[in-house]
Amino acid sequence: MPELPEVETVRRTLKNFIIGKKIFDIQVHYDKIVEGDSHQFIETLKGQTIRDIDRVGKYLIFILDKDAFISHLRMEGKYNLTDAFKPLNKHEHVNFIFSDHSEMRYQDTRKFGRLKLASKDSYRLDLPLSKLGPEPWNADVEQIYQSIHKSRLPIKTLLLDQTILAGIGNIYANEICFRTKINPTTPGNRISRKRIAELVDISSQILSEAIKQGGTTIHSFDSNGISGLFQVNLQVHQQKNCPACQGTIIKKMINGRGSYYCPHCQKKRS
Repeated sequence: MPELPEVETVRRTLKNFIIGKKIFDIQVHYDKIVEGDSHQFIETLKGQTIRDIDRVGKYLIFILDKDAFISHLRMEGKYNLTDAFKPLNKHEHVNFIFSDHSEMRYQDTRKFGRLKLASKDSYRLDLPLSKLGPEPWNADVEQIYQSIHKSRLPIKTLLLDQTILAGIGNIYANEICFRTKINPTTPGNRISRKRIAELVDISSQILSEAIKQGGTTIHSFDSNGISGLFQVNLQVHQQKNCPACQGTIIKKMINGRGSYYCPHCQKKRS
């Protein structure tokens, strides 16, 4: 699943190609990709020019002349840039046809991603963005501590809760737990303020490092042919041996998510 660094890479890449382009037409080949009325989505955006692309957590926001639309890539969503004459592949579900005969196509093998019309001026205040917590570099440590400390859920699960911290997904949650030497099964209410402050700081560092590397290329992620390089820096996710002690990395399912950790370096505090 594209996480914050991957979505940020998509945002930066798309801005190089589609800012200033006018939408001549939109074709929706799978209605469920668009939340609400797909016909209204098309008619609202047709004729408008893309002016900017914002990002909040894992969401992309395309800002046009009068309106905006929010895009969540979910598991395998991606945008392909091509010309209007290229045949459609079976996983391309929405075509944004520009007046210069180029196209931006939304591709999604699993069809989990969603597009939604939004207000250009207040999209951060409306659902789904209004329910998101802060991104790690904008987080108030005391606020995060209060959210985590009242919960008995594993810290790995809490890191994935987008209402607490936005943008962290499974890969980076594994790396954050390892870098802070916190066992991912540790209940939130067992983690001190000092450790929460460290966790927030390390989260900021890891996500920033990943953005500089263009994200992590796992499974199907790429940004129009640009593959992320952060996977070479992964220390525990899908690894066999701990880089610190050389012990065996364990994979354990925590609330349905594959979690990699070193039982020696990340001892559980119960």
